[in-house]
Amino acid sequence: MRAQDKLLVAGKSYVSRLLVGTGKYKDFAQTRAAIEASGAEIVTVAIRRTNIGQNAGEPSLLEFLPPSQFTYLPNTAGCYSAQDAVRTLRLARELLDGHDLVKLEVLGDAQSLYPNMPETLVAARELVKEGFKVMVYCSDDPIQAKMLEDIGCVAVMPLASLIGSGMGILNPWNLQLVIERVQVPVLVDAGVGTASDAAIAMELGCDGVLMNTAIAAAQDPVLMAQAMKKAVEAGREAYLAGRMPKKLYAATPSSPTAGVIQPSRSRAA
Repeated sequence: MRAQDKLLVAGKSYVSRLLVGTGKYKDFAQTRAAIEASGAEIVTVAIRRTNIGQNAGEPSLLEFLPPSQFTYLPNTAGCYSAQDAVRTLRLARELLDGHDLVKLEVLGDAQSLYPNMPETLVAARELVKEGFKVMVYCSDDPIQAKMLEDIGCVAVMPLASLIGSGMGILNPWNLQLVIERVQVPVLVDAGVGTASDAAIAMELGCDGVLMNTAIAAAQDPVLMAQAMKKAVEAGREAYLAGRMPKKLYAATPSSPTAGVIQPSRSRAA
């Protein structure tokens, strides 16, 4: 990976373009091992589900993933209204001593976990107004993505398929439309199931990938984290290199033919 090719979010640069969630692991020790194997610098935390100090006397994620070593990205997983999402991130800012980089997600229903975009837009406006730097989970709609950018969000995070589904990149054309429409970073959020999915997202031109279940639900989370790290790096390098054009019936030899002696054709007797 090129040293100067870094992910820039809210004025800060990161070497890793892989963001990893901290939920669904068997314990905090496994969480730490998987995060380290992934190389991720930004870790997401579901404030409603993970203890970062709000539950006194219980083990805290902060002990295993110190904020001095990782950039925390508090998220609003489990919120179904703009009001709940804003309230949750205000709490996160207090717990993390004024931390302002957050991930907004307002869900539409508990079955699909699809984003509720009207409520997301309401929450985004309020959070930006209050000084938060908002990375936002959204639909794969270029119009909505542009609206979020215009509000002041620092990154848009369209789903590739439903959260936790592992179905992979089902909407490559929509993702490319979003990438072309906005100037802020575009990160795939939701749907990645294995390393090839992450590579495809990066080859499309996404600036990064966020995942949790794909690693935490693997039979070997630490090994999968390593695979995801390599996949994101390989996909990014392939995108920067520029793939060869696709051709139908492209019987083009891979070796040059100029100057090569051609065999003579035999004459009919």
